[in-house]
Amino acid sequence: MSTEHAEDVRAGAVRTFEPADAAAWDELVARSVNGTLQHTRRFLAYHGDRFRDRSLLVTDNRGRLVGVFPAAEDPAAPALVTSHPGSTYGGLVHDGSLYGAAVIRVLSEIAGEYRAAGFERMRYRAVPYIYRSATAADDLYALFRLGASRYGCDLAAVIDLARRGRVRNLRNRSRKHAEAAGVRLSQDWGQIAGFWRILEMNLARRHEASPTHSLAEIEYLHGRFPEEIILVTAKIEDALVGGCVFVLAGPVLHMQYAATAVEGRASSAADLVLERGISVARQRGCRYFSFGTSTHGQGAELNEAQYWFKISFGGGGVTHEHYELVL
Repeated sequence: MSTEHAEDVRAGAVRTFEPADAAAWDELVARSVNGTLQHTRRFLAYHGDRFRDRSLLVTDNRGRLVGVFPAAEDPAAPALVTSHPGSTYGGLVHDGSLYGAAVIRVLSEIAGEYRAAGFERMRYRAVPYIYRSATAADDLYALFRLGASRYGCDLAAVIDLARRGRVRNLRNRSRKHAEAAGVRLSQDWGQIAGFWRILEMNLARRHEASPTHSLAEIEYLHGRFPEEIILVTAKIEDALVGGCVFVLAGPVLHMQYAATAVEGRASSAADLVLERGISVARQRGCRYFSFGTSTHGQGAELNEAQYWFKISFGGGGVTHEHYELVL
C-alpha cells in the first residue's frame, strides 16, 4: 500500500465546529469538489439562533482540514440531527481526498459523535450530482454500507446546458407573445422590494404561504453574495409585472423564487424571464440550470403541471436524495 493511500484511509478525525473555524470552513468549501454557497458559514449564519448548530469538521492524519459536515438539531425532534435543516441539501463536503473506505470511516465517526451526544437518528440530505465539480458519490455508498435508509426523494427539473432537450412549441409561442406584449427585462437588484410584494401576494393567495426568506433575509444574503444572487425583472412600460431570483451554486444556476402579477401572466412574462436566466447560466459558465423541485412531503407528491411547465423548457429530472441512519 502506498503512503499516499495509507494517509487517505487514515483520514477521518472528527471534531465539533467552533465559531473560530468559520474562515477555514469557508476556504474548504471554496476548494471542495461538492460544496456550494449553501454550505458556507456566511450562508448558514443568516439563520442566527433559529437552529442549534451541530456541525463537525474532518481532518486528516496531519491535522489538515479536509471536510466539513454542516448540521443542526431538528427543531421539531430533539433526538434528530440533520444536515442541514436550513439548506436545500447538506451532506459531507470535502476536498476530494475522501473516497471509498475513508468516507465509510468518516461517516461512521460522525454517527458516533452524534450518538455520544444523545441523538437517536441522523438525517443526511445528499448533494445532488449536478452541484459537484467532480465525481464524488462515495458518501451514498457509505450510507448504504452503514445501513441508512432512504426516507425522501424530491424531483427537480434541470437543463443540461451542454445538451439542452427539446423546447416545447408552447414555450416558443409564449416567448413571442411576451415580446409582442412589450415585456422588457432588466437585471437590477434595486427592484427586489417590488418583486417581493408580487411574490408574497402570489404565495398568500394561491397557497396561504409566505416565502422561505423574508425580504430582509434575502437582502442580507445578497449583501453577502452579491455576485451569486441575481434578480431578473419584467416590466410592461413602467409597471413591474414579474421576475425571478436566481442563485449561482457551483456549476448550477438555480431558480430560487419566481412570481408574476396578473399582467405578467397574461403576457407570458415568465417565459422571457426564465430564458434570460438560462442565458445568464451560460454566461457564467454553468453546466446546469435548475428550476428546483416540484415535489412535496419529501417527494410523496408531485405537482405534475408545474413539473411539465419546467421540463417544457428542455429539461429533465434530477433527484434530491434524503437518507436516515439510526444511531
